[in-house]
Amino acid sequence: MSSASAPPAVEHLDVLIVGAGISGIGAAYYLQRDHPHRSFALLEARGATGGTWDLFRYPGIRSDSDLYTFGYEFKPWRDEDSIADAHKILAYLRETTAEHDLDRRIRLHHKVVGAAWSSEQARWTVDIERTDTGERTTLTCDWLFSAGGYYRYDEGFTPRFEGRERFAGTIVHPQQWPEDLDYAGKRVVVIGSGATAVTLVPAMAATAGHVTMLQRTPSYILPISKSDATARRLKKVFGDERGHAMARRLGAFRQRAIWRFSRKFPKAARRLIRWITTKQLPAGYPVDEHFNPPYDPWDQRLCLVPDGDLFQSIRTGEAEIVTDRIATFTEKGLLLESGRELEADVIVTATGLNLQPFGGIPLTVDGAEVRLADTVTYKGMMLSGVPNLAFSIGYTTSSWTLKVGLLCEHFCRLLAHMDAHGHTVCRPEPADPAMPTRPFLNFGAGYVQRVVDQLPRQGDRLPWLTSMNYHSDIKLLRKGSVLDPELHFSRAALPTPVAHPAETVTG
Repeated sequence: MSSASAPPAVEHLDVLIVGAGISGIGAAYYLQRDHPHRSFALLEARGATGGTWDLFRYPGIRSDSDLYTFGYEFKPWRDEDSIADAHKILAYLRETTAEHDLDRRIRLHHKVVGAAWSSEQARWTVDIERTDTGERTTLTCDWLFSAGGYYRYDEGFTPRFEGRERFAGTIVHPQQWPEDLDYAGKRVVVIGSGATAVTLVPAMAATAGHVTMLQRTPSYILPISKSDATARRLKKVFGDERGHAMARRLGAFRQRAIWRFSRKFPKAARRLIRWITTKQLPAGYPVDEHFNPPYDPWDQRLCLVPDGDLFQSIRTGEAEIVTDRIATFTEKGLLLESGRELEADVIVTATGLNLQPFGGIPLTVDGAEVRLADTVTYKGMMLSGVPNLAFSIGYTTSSWTLKVGLLCEHFCRLLAHMDAHGHTVCRPEPADPAMPTRPFLNFGAGYVQRVVDQLPRQGDRLPWLTSMNYHSDIKLLRKGSVLDPELHFSRAALPTPVAHPAETVTG
C-alpha cells in the first residue's frame, strides 16, 4: 500500500477535557500546572469560551455567588463588585486562559458525540463533530474529563402553556434571548420565581413600561451587598493574593453557616428571612402572599438580589409580583386561575433549565452502554464501573467553583500516583453491589426532580457520598489519600504511542 493511500493517523492525547467554561478552564490550569508534560486539549462545542457566561445574554445576567468563592483560588478577583455581571466574569475567565497560555489548548466548534472505552487498548475513542462544518473526526485519549456542567446548552425548560399560540406579542426564553428584542416602554410579564426571574425583573424594569413577575410558588429572596466591604479591606491590608485567599475562606464560611443555620433551625431561618424581606418592602405589602414559600429555606437554593434591586423595583412601582396560576394564554396576555388577566407585549418564560449530565454524550465500556442511573458516583468525580473518566460538578448549596478546584487537584494527584506506580487504568467499584443509594443531587429544585431518575446515584457512605461541604472536601480531596480499597488500578498493554500534533487554536 502506498503512503498516499494510508489512513491518517488518529491523534492521541493523555487527557481530553470536554467544555471550555469555568470548570474546563480550571481543570486545564491544574493539569498544566501539575502535569506540564502531559498532552491535553479542551473541546468546546460552541464558537466561544466561557460556557454559561457567554451563552446567556438576557438583561442583568450575573452571578448569585460572590466572586471570591465563585472565582478561582489561584486567580484573585480584583473588581470592586463581588456579585458581578456576566461580562465581568467572562473577561475574568478569558484573562485566565490568556495568562496561562491555555488558548492554544482550546478547540472551538468541536462537539463530542460519542465516547467508547476499550479495556484491551486502555483508552477512550472519542467521536467529534465540527459544529461549524459538520465534519466528523476521531481521536483517542487515556483519560476523559467532563467539564460541561449538568444542563443543556441548546434549550431551556418551558412547560406546555394552554393557548400559547394565541398570544399576539413576543415570547422569549432567557436561554435564547434575541439580541434585537426591544421592550422599551412595553408591558413585560416574567413567568418564574427563581434566580433568572429575580435577575430579569429589576434589569428590565429600568427600561420597560412595567414588569410583572408571575410566580406559581414564592421563593426565598435575600438582599446582598454587590460590593463586599470586608473583602475590600482585606485586599487593601494584605494585598490582592492574600486578601483574595482570606476573602475566599470567609465567603465559604458564610455560605456554609447560612446553610447550616437554615437546615438546623428552619423555623427561625424562615422568620429571619421574612423580617429582612418585610424591611425591604413598602408598609402593608402582602409579604406572606408573595414571599412565603411552602418549603423550608434551602430545600431549594436561596435567591440573592444585589443591593436589593428587586425590592427597589417593587417600591418604585416599576415592577410587581403576582402569585397565581396560568389558566391560558390569550391574544393580549395571560388569563390567571383567579380570573385576573395580565396584559403583556412581551412574555419571558423564565421557567428553568433542562438537565443533561456529561453533555448528553453516549458512553460505552467494551461495547456496553453506560446507563448513568445504574452507576454510583465515587468522591463526586468518577462513576462506578467506568474506567479513566472524571467529571466536575460543583456545589448546589454554595459556590460551584469551590468544589471544582478541589476535584481538579485530586484528579491531578490521582494521575501522579498512577505515574509513580506504572498504572494505566483506574476504575472505582463498590465493594458491596447492594449498597443503598440515593439521588446524586438531593435537591428539591424542579429542574433536578424532573430528571432525577436519569442521573447517577450516590451511596450511603464515603467514598460514594457526594459531599456538599467545602471543609469536609478539603480533608477528602486535597489532604486525603488517593488510595482507596474500592478504587482499582491496573496496567494494560498499550498500542504503540501516536505522536501528538502541535497544539493550535481551532476557531
